[in-house]
Amino acid sequence: MSTTGMIVIVLAVVVVAIALLWIIQKRRSEKLHAQFGPEYGRTVAEFGDRRKAESELVRRQKRIEKFHIRMISREERDRFAEAWRADQARFVDNPQEAVVQAHQLVTEVMRAQGYPVSSEFEQNAADLSVEHPRVVEHYRLACDIATRQENGRASTEDLRNAMVNYRVLFEELLGAPVSPSEEVRR
Repeated sequence: MSTTGMIVIVLAVVVVAIALLWIIQKRRSEKLHAQFGPEYGRTVAEFGDRRKAESELVRRQKRIEKFHIRMISREERDRFAEAWRADQARFVDNPQEAVVQAHQLVTEVMRAQGYPVSSEFEQNAADLSVEHPRVVEHYRLACDIATRQENGRASTEDLRNAMVNYRVLFEELLGAPVSPSEEVRR
């Protein structure tokens, strides 16, 4: 075989390898985008680089695989739902305390499901994003308001929004709706 023939074969192999690599990466991106939904775009924006963001999302998946995440039992679900309804009722007289309790209740549900809840908010949100990518933003918003409340910078309307956002995540974690309180919806 001539030198020219060898060069053509080598170039063809390189082109095919590059094309395969491109296809594999494209499929990986599509799969991650489908799995993480809006969290995919948020992570890409945060990292400013698609590859770095995708590596982060894969890291999250691998982390969560190490834990035994489970659905809670019907009895636990009923107990948590009742606690939520009591907390919503508390909002009328004490919205600040209701938001604190809502945060604690969401944390309890996460622990009951097997999430390794820590004091590090971003890690908790990253962990949630693997199984609940379409509602994790509600967790971020609610926690942001709760933090502003601790610093005395949250209005009653902000606190109402925190409760609404916590409820979206809470219902997603429970896998069932809880009846919203009229006072919180207003």
